[in-house]
Amino acid sequence: MMKKLSKIPSGLYIFLCFAFFYLPILVTVIFSFNESKSLTHFTGFSMRWYSELINSSEIMSAVYVSLTVAIISTVISTILGTMTAIGLSKCRKVLRDWTLNINNIPMMIPDIVMAVGLMILFSALSIQKGYMTMLLAHICFCTPYVITSVYPKVRALDVNIANAALDLGATPWQALWKVIIPMIKPGIYAGVLLAFTMSIDDFVISYFVSGNGVKNISIVVYNMTKRTNPTMNALSTILIVAIITITLIVNLAPKIKKTRLSRHLSKIAAFLGIVLLISVLIFSCNSTNSKTLKIYNAGEYIDEDLIHEFEEKYGCRVIYETFDSNESMYTKINSGEVYDIIIPSDYMIERLIKEERIREIDYSKIPNAKGLIPSVLNKEYDPGNKYSVPYFWGSVGILYDKTKVDEADLKEGWNILRNTKYKGDIYMYDSERDSFMIAMKALGYSLNTDKKSEIDEAYQWLLEQSQTMAPVYAGDDVIDNMISGNKAMAVVYSGDAAYIITENPNLAYLEPQQGTNIWYDGMVITQDCTNTDLAHSFINFILDKDNALRNTTAVGYSSSIQSAYDEMTKTDYKGINAYTPRTGYEKDEVFRYQAQSIKEYYSSQWTKIKASGGQ
Repeated sequence: MMKKLSKIPSGLYIFLCFAFFYLPILVTVIFSFNESKSLTHFTGFSMRWYSELINSSEIMSAVYVSLTVAIISTVISTILGTMTAIGLSKCRKVLRDWTLNINNIPMMIPDIVMAVGLMILFSALSIQKGYMTMLLAHICFCTPYVITSVYPKVRALDVNIANAALDLGATPWQALWKVIIPMIKPGIYAGVLLAFTMSIDDFVISYFVSGNGVKNISIVVYNMTKRTNPTMNALSTILIVAIITITLIVNLAPKIKKTRLSRHLSKIAAFLGIVLLISVLIFSCNSTNSKTLKIYNAGEYIDEDLIHEFEEKYGCRVIYETFDSNESMYTKINSGEVYDIIIPSDYMIERLIKEERIREIDYSKIPNAKGLIPSVLNKEYDPGNKYSVPYFWGSVGILYDKTKVDEADLKEGWNILRNTKYKGDIYMYDSERDSFMIAMKALGYSLNTDKKSEIDEAYQWLLEQSQTMAPVYAGDDVIDNMISGNKAMAVVYSGDAAYIITENPNLAYLEPQQGTNIWYDGMVITQDCTNTDLAHSFINFILDKDNALRNTTAVGYSSSIQSAYDEMTKTDYKGINAYTPRTGYEKDEVFRYQAQSIKEYYSSQWTKIKASGGQ
C-alpha cells in the first residue's frame, strides 16, 4: 500500500491540499460576478452586485465599523499586552503563573459564554450598547492573544541587556524603547496580526455587545444569509483582494526598507491615526439625534429604502437592528437593551403582553390600518389587536419538486416526510418548534399541546424519521438549494416558498390536510418607547398601500395590507399558492405562548432527535 502511495507525485498532494482550502474562495469570487441571484448557477457575467455593494449605506457603514474597531482594538490591546508581558517577566513565579492561567481563560472558553458575560456586564453598568461597547469587548478578547505572543520573547531575553543599557547611560524609557522593544518585535508583530485577525473576524461577541444600530461586517453578512443575497459574494471578494494585497506588501516590505519610502512610513501612519480618530469622533457625533427611533426586526425582513425615506420625511434617525430568532430577540431585550418598536411573532407577542413589556396601540394615529386584511386580525394571541399591528403572515408547508415527487404521495400530507421512497432527498427546517408542529399534526394533535405523553409520541415520530429518512436539517440555505433542485422536498415558510417557485417553476407548495401553523408577525411598541408619536408614524408609514407593496415585493412574504396582497397575486406571484396561505381551515393553528417547563421539555427531546442521525 505504501509503495502505491509513494508512486503518486508529491505535487498532486500539494494541489489537492490547496484545492481543498481555496476552492470555496474561488467559487465565491466567481459567483460575485454572476448576473442572477443564484449562488449555484452561473447565468452570465455582471458587475451588478458590486454596484449594489457600493450603493449600500449599511454595508459601507459596517466596513467602516469593522476596520476602525479592528485597528483601534489592535493598537490598544498590543500596548496593553506588551506592557503586561514585560511586567510579568519581573513578577514572582506564583503571581506570574496565576496571571498566565487567568489569561488563558478568555481564549479557551466558548465565544458565546464571553459574549453573554460582556452583555450582562455592560447592562449591569448601564452602559449603552453601541460602538464603544463593541470596541471595549474587542480589546478585552484580543489582549490575551497579544500577551501569549509577546511573553515567550520577553522570557527569552537576557536580563543583563536592559541593565547594560542603563549602565551605559540610557534612561529606563530609552532602554525599553531602543533595546527591549526591538528585540521582542517578532512577538509583537505576531500579536498584532492575531489581534487584528480576531477582531475583523469576530461575530458572536460583536452580535451580543453591539447596539444603537452599530454593525460590523460579520453581523451584516450574517443577516444577508437569511435570504439569497449575492452582495455578500462581492463583499467577500473585495476582502480577499485586500488580504492578498496586504500579504504582498508585507512580503515586499523588507525589499523597500532602505528606500526613501520607509522614512515616511511613520508620518503616514501618524496621519492615518489622526484621520481615524477624527472619523470615530464624527461617527460618535452622528450617532446622537434628539429624534431617534430604535427598531428591532428579523434579518432581511424589510425594504431598507423605506427606512431612509421615513428618516427624510420625519426628520429623524432610525436605528435599525436585526435578530435571527424570537428567542435571541427576547434574550437581548431581557438583558436591558431598549427599543421603541419590535417585530416579533405571534407567540412572542403574547408573551410580551403577559409580561407587560409592550403598550397598547393608538389606532387613531394609524389611519392606514383600515387597509389591513380582515382575516389577519383579532387572533388568539392578541384579541382585538390591542398591542400589535400585523406585519407579514404565512404558513409552514412542504415545497416539492413536481418532477421528482409522485402526486399520489402528496395525499399522505406530513407523513410523506417518512415515505422511504424519498429517503435522503428531504430538507427538514432546523427548528424545534416547526419540527414538533409537523409531528403533532401528523399524529392528529394540537401544535400547542402541553401533554407530555403527546410530546413523547411526536418525539418518537421525529426520531424514527431522523433514523430512517436521513433528512438534512437546514436553515435559510434551503432557499438556494431548492432553487437548484438539490432535493425532492423541503419544509419551508410560505414566503420563502413563493420566492423559490418564481426562480424554479418545477416546484410547488403543499399545505397538508392534517393542518399546519399559520403564523403572524406584528409591529409592537415597547413600554420603554420614548417617542410614541414617532413610533405610531412609522407603523402607519409601513402600512401605506404603496410602501406595503414595495415591502412585500422586496421581502416576498404575504402582505397584511389588502391592496398590496391583491396586487402581488395578480403580478409577481400570480398562480403561486405559497403567497396566498389558506385561511379559516379548522385544523390550522397559531402558536401560543407555553410555560417554561414545557418549552424545556421540548428542547430536551429535540436535542436527542438531532443527535440521533439527521444530517
